[in-house]
Amino acid sequence: MTVPTTFQVMIETHSVTSAPLLRPGPRRPVARVLVAALAAGALAAAAATSAAEAEAWPVAGQQGLVRFVIVPAAQATDQPAYERQIAALCDPERTCFLNFYTNSTGAPAMAPLPDAIASEATATFRRSMKNGAERFLWSCRLKLVVKDCF
Repeated sequence: MTVPTTFQVMIETHSVTSAPLLRPGPRRPVARVLVAALAAGALAAAAATSAAEAEAWPVAGQQGLVRFVIVPAAQATDQPAYERQIAALCDPERTCFLNFYTNSTGAPAMAPLPDAIASEATATFRRSMKNGAERFLWSCRLKLVVKDCF
């Protein structure tokens, strides 16, 4: 009898008509460690490639319910990037108001926003649990082809 390698699987058949039953070979603990290591490596690779995408945008401050979020210039028109930030910043069961701005001048990001940042609005997000409404609007300043803008 030969001992199966780590990547081999023994197949046991109960009868001619039954489907094969897969059973790990004698090196089951090694196989489990290997599978866990491969899965961890795949997850790490996926996390590394999306780390830049998932990086939280800084919140410059808040006035009342509205938070002011600074958008990296390279992502100013990236709709999926906004969706990720909204998901990270807003509890889905709560009212959430976000105003997004770029900061091309490098002005200090604080509330109230300096004019240099306030003039660089990119989008707004509004979710009102009271009214049961949610709306994302781009700034007309970006000159995107959209139905509505502000």
